[in-house]
Amino acid sequence: MSQELQTIIDLIRYGASRFNAAGLTFGHSYDNALDEATQLTLHALHLPHDLPPAYGNARVTEAEKEDVLGLFLRRIEERIPAAYLTGEAWFAGLSFKSDPRALVPRSPIAEMIEAGFQPWLGDREVRRALDLCTGSGCIAIAMAHHNPDWHVDGADISDDALSLARENEARLHVENVRFVKSDLFAGLQGEHYDLIVTNPPYVTNDETDALPREYAHEPELGLRAGDDGLDIALKIMRDAPLHLSQDGLLVCEVGEAERALVKLLPELPLAWVEFKVGQMGIFVAECADLVAHHAQIAKLADDLAPARRTPG
Repeated sequence: MSQELQTIIDLIRYGASRFNAAGLTFGHSYDNALDEATQLTLHALHLPHDLPPAYGNARVTEAEKEDVLGLFLRRIEERIPAAYLTGEAWFAGLSFKSDPRALVPRSPIAEMIEAGFQPWLGDREVRRALDLCTGSGCIAIAMAHHNPDWHVDGADISDDALSLARENEARLHVENVRFVKSDLFAGLQGEHYDLIVTNPPYVTNDETDALPREYAHEPELGLRAGDDGLDIALKIMRDAPLHLSQDGLLVCEVGEAERALVKLLPELPLAWVEFKVGQMGIFVAECADLVAHHAQIAKLADDLAPARRTPG
């Protein structure tokens, strides 16, 4: 093998072939074997993630090759997401530290952040924004980085996640973000925001139980959300108006639970966001509409509360 794998591109091609043959699942920042093999190879060689293609034919030493192949082996045998192996994930153009204290950053909300939440915000002024269920802090920090005049809060129930978020805050040198321990809105009494963004747990019980091994390395607290995937989202929709300005917006990711939500609340006007790759289960709701339909939302959240348990 030593003579056959001589260059960076040789290693990347070999890794992609091995990953596909092993039937790996790609759902953590990368969606294909070639991209994962590229990132693992460049990480092991201490090269930038955006290395120009001209360097692909650069030869590697035997020691370097062993480092790369060792990472490939762990990815295959232990099914660890690539971002946990490298300790890094890219989100909204920023490099975040990533480890099992929180989910790997991967939300399409990154595209909305980079677009300034247009056209949804229009000419509304945002002074304060909240990232609820912040996890690694990626959404809160990206919002703060791209909007230095905003004051951004990131809230999470997990001490582990908050410790990672604060490390990312220091890593990216953002000064307009604050992290708060809170079980949804419980620790945010009296706080009001012009924009609330949330990527809460939204995987159904059945789907969580059937997830590929890669997802077992992530905290289940960030994934499992009841029989229809809406345990957390309904509570957020119920309580968000208490923390939104009068013309404030809620941006919420529910993924595959979109169908269940539309079925439960067919009359609630939700704008489902179209991304470059299509619709991804993310809606924008006006505070006024959440208030107008509050009784129905609250009934759904409250009625299901006894059967719904927030994991933890």
